Amino acid sequence: MKRVKNLLSQLSVVVLLLLSAFISIACSNKARSGESNPALSDGQEAMIIQSRVLTKAEQDKLTPQMVIDTLKKRNAEFVNDALTIRNNPERVRDAAAGQYPKAVILSCLDSRVPVEDVFHCGIGDLFVARVAGNIANDDILGSLEYACKVSGSKVVVVLGHESCGAIKSAIDNVKLGNISTLLQKIEPAVAVAKQTYVGEHSSKNNGFVEEVCYHNVLLTKEYIREHSPILKEMEEKGEIMIVGAIYNLGNGEVIFLE
Repeated sequence: MKRVKNLLSQLSVVVLLLLSAFISIACSNKARSGESNPALSDGQEAMIIQSRVLTKAEQDKLTPQMVIDTLKKRNAEFVNDALTIRNNPERVRDAAAGQYPKAVILSCLDSRVPVEDVFHCGIGDLFVARVAGNIANDDILGSLEYACKVSGSKVVVVLGHESCGAIKSAIDNVKLGNISTLLQKIEPAVAVAKQTYVGEHSSKNNGFVEEVCYHNVLLTKEYIREHSPILKEMEEKGEIMIVGAIYNLGNGEVIFLE
């Protein structure tokens, strides 16, 4: 009897493995053929990131506002726990010949802000520049210029987030190697927040940290405009938009400041 139970247990594991493999293959075939996938529910079908990446012609038709609206919609899907199913091998092959992302996101280094997931996107959808405190410097500006002027992205999003370690370190005036140099770019936001925030000016006060985060996003936007004539001109012509946003660690929502 014990041997029979063990055999049944082993068979159950095999069945589960085969079922998992079937679902994986079905997802891949569905993404390639565009046909309905019986292995997924109707809700899951709507969540699939299709294998086809954006083309140059499709990118050209987008306006900055259309891209922002899409980012908001995709973030709402993420907040509502939409399943991000990616057919990565297919997308890799499609994107090999060229890339035409719709936007570039300047995000913090923080591991709790998975940018592509936050905007429910896949390979080829977004440029992502990441640096602690989502600050800008010459290298970041060059990357943003490449994304917009060379590769056609329509929107620059400066994405801050709650409980940012870099923000807290700037408030505490941390001195440590190259980190000190980076934090100097956040110090102007700390100074502004001290003038606007009524309450304890401490990294232990979440309200003050959020105030500094807010001003840091705004000042980074202005830094981009001031130090990149290319991006400033593109924005003035309506070719791109430079916007700020803040990610809520508690619920995954991105709040656009404009």
